[in-house]
Amino acid sequence: MTLNLSHRSSLMIQSEIRNMSIECERVNGINLSQGICDLELPLPVRLGATEAISGGINHYTRYDGLPELREAISRKILYDNGISADPDKNIVVSGGSTGAFYCACLALLNPGDEVILFEPYYSYHVNTLLAANSIPVYASLESPTWSIDFAALERLVSPRTKGIMINTPANPSGKVFSRGELNQLAEFAVRHELFVFTDEIYEYFVYDKNTHLSPGALESIADQTITISGYSKTFSITGWRIGYAVCHEKWAQMIGYVNDLIYICGPAPLQMGVARGINELPAAYYQSLCQQYSHKRDKICSILTEIGLEPYIPQGAYYVLSNVKNLPGSSSKEKAMFLLNRTGVATVPGGAFYADAKGENLVRFCFAKDDDILDEACDRLLQLSL
Repeated sequence: MTLNLSHRSSLMIQSEIRNMSIECERVNGINLSQGICDLELPLPVRLGATEAISGGINHYTRYDGLPELREAISRKILYDNGISADPDKNIVVSGGSTGAFYCACLALLNPGDEVILFEPYYSYHVNTLLAANSIPVYASLESPTWSIDFAALERLVSPRTKGIMINTPANPSGKVFSRGELNQLAEFAVRHELFVFTDEIYEYFVYDKNTHLSPGALESIADQTITISGYSKTFSITGWRIGYAVCHEKWAQMIGYVNDLIYICGPAPLQMGVARGINELPAAYYQSLCQQYSHKRDKICSILTEIGLEPYIPQGAYYVLSNVKNLPGSSSKEKAMFLLNRTGVATVPGGAFYADAKGENLVRFCFAKDDDILDEACDRLLQLSL
């Protein structure tokens, strides 16, 4: 038989995040691997979706999303992010933030174009670029502060470099890019004529007086920045797959056309639920979110410190990388499996976030869990004898 998988499929492997979730189910463990939010979704979001279903909003939307949601995003992104966006020209609603990134890649990148990613990276960024036949190039952030080596960054640029991804707050490191860093990256992007892709899905999860700043708000790179975000994490609706891209209209139109060809549209009633949440939830909701997650972060980091698995305290997002060099195993996967088999707590091997061996003594914990579940996970970890 001459039928075979595509050449592209050889570049695709199952996400280690998904794989560890499967391993967790196998032992009936506690899943601190996948970024699934356990918190209850806000009432306006739920009512917005159910009332939309009852009201007949169950059909195809315009290729770039329902006007109610685009208008809500337009108001939100001006107030919260300092970005002016026309709801009819600059905003595309897509199948989650990953879907928005994929559509942007297909619309703006040619096969063989290179995009710089900071590592530790989010593996779906890598796989999305590979699916678009683009080439990820890696710039390592230096622990423990996850600082940028700008001299090394310059050495990565080639005639094929077309873009750079800025994930802030970052998954898995929790790094929140500072204004000084963003200004330097903006100068870098202007000088090398690069698209600036952002992933700001954790924009409302910032701790210790850190502040989320959107690269697209910088005037020097406003026209070349594709701001990508969504409400999967903020509203605890990871399965709804409602994300968006905001950018100059000369990019947005084609991103929207690609979105139509691949996804047709995001689920219409769920778009209405997100729009309702944006419009009705007060500032106190987001402040409470930060307080809750800051408490969860401190709880798990305290336990990790106590058992000798040094945590890299995140500035944002809801993950923590932990140094597991003292655990048995020759790789991060073996160390993560040791943790799972010994304690029943699932993590993600650090190797999933690096292109080389830099992550082999790291694992990632997700602390986006109900307090009861997180407490149980911490109790199990305390039983670890090193």
